[in-house]
Amino acid sequence: MIQLNEKSKIPIYQQVYDGLLDLIVLKVLDEEEKLPSVRELALMLEINPNTIQKAYKALEADGYILSVKGKGNFVARYQEIISVYENSTVEKLRQVLKELMVMGLTKDEILKHVTSALEGLE
Repeated sequence: MIQLNEKSKIPIYQQVYDGLLDLIVLKVLDEEEKLPSVRELALMLEINPNTIQKAYKALEADGYILSVKGKGNFVARYQEIISVYENSTVEKLRQVLKELMVMGLTKDEILKHVTSALEGLE
């Protein structure tokens, strides 16, 4: 399900967050599917339940899952997830573009790099 790397500099809760987000975005987890309880997932991954709780809270805050008191945590609807994920990804792109401009690249140089990268995806 989720692969954790204890030697990574990425905090464990972030690895759990990223792993669950991948499963959600790739539609391995269905829309409105109930996630394992905090304790269940902690046992599966052999980590502290507080770590799972932190990841779940972050996923909920970012709009990827919904918490229903007394029932558990559920994958949000895909339409909402895609919107949130797209906005998040566009914001990351903006940050990268800002960094390139701070480095002194012109808009034309940046556009050449973007065009080249897009052509490499085809």
